[in-house]
Amino acid sequence: MTTAIPIPGFDYRRVTVADDVTLSVAVGGSGSPLVLLHGFPQTHLMWRHVAVDLATEHTVICPDLRGYGASDKPAAHDAGTYAKRTMAADVVTMARELGHPRFALAGHDRGALVAVRAGLDHPEAVSQLAAFDVLPTLDMWDVLHGAGAAVAFHLYLMAQPPGLPEQLISASPDAFFGYFLDAWTRDPAAIPPTVRAEYLRASREAVPSIVADYRASAGIDVTHDEADRAAGRRLAMPVTVVQQDWGAALGYDAAALWRAWAPDLVHHTTSAGHFMAEEAPDEIAKVLRTLVTR
Repeated sequence: MTTAIPIPGFDYRRVTVADDVTLSVAVGGSGSPLVLLHGFPQTHLMWRHVAVDLATEHTVICPDLRGYGASDKPAAHDAGTYAKRTMAADVVTMARELGHPRFALAGHDRGALVAVRAGLDHPEAVSQLAAFDVLPTLDMWDVLHGAGAAVAFHLYLMAQPPGLPEQLISASPDAFFGYFLDAWTRDPAAIPPTVRAEYLRASREAVPSIVADYRASAGIDVTHDEADRAAGRRLAMPVTVVQQDWGAALGYDAAALWRAWAPDLVHHTTSAGHFMAEEAPDEIAKVLRTLVTR
């Protein structure tokens, strides 16, 4: 698969990060490095507005994560293939191959989970960290209970053993992935038809790897996070989190949950929907500019 819609002014490269994996990476601008990781069901294209804005001051690096977009999609031979630990190592290797052994890192949704794992495993590489509209893996599973957990039905579906989830989603991929693009946005115009079509195309071609990514978050990622919690490992760098204000409705204090992992925390809520980098790019760019000066 190739990138159908490029980010204006960005160059595209293939970067080898493991024996069987190369990532498709968009790079633009100049200055201190900032890596932006996309979420589900998207590609690096979700950063198109923010990336162009920040490229006036930074070298902005936007990869497609392994298993997504135009990056390689290795078969999940074991639980570790799509563990966030593995995907985080991809990101650190990618940045180093591009000449940036230390960089600021931001992630949205699935990308935020990868970013957090990179911060925990590679504190020498991550100078500042931002996470957009997600909870740490252990806390996410803890707060989902009762009828409120219905909002996250996809987490439970894709957590099942290989076979049924892939079959069900592949039977109607546009309906499945399109549901989230519709349900999670407050401003439909933020994802125009051409971009929506690109997200659906990319997702159709990645059903097994997307499911494997989510399955890892119900298995090996939990194991890794439990080990970190037991050992008292926390994020050593400045951390900024921006979320929708779901905490009151679901009965948890999001800032408190994040602070347990990130002592140097700035926590914001936003009136934008889940796809905030597309719905409120000026707000997100401002947050990132502030973060990299901390």
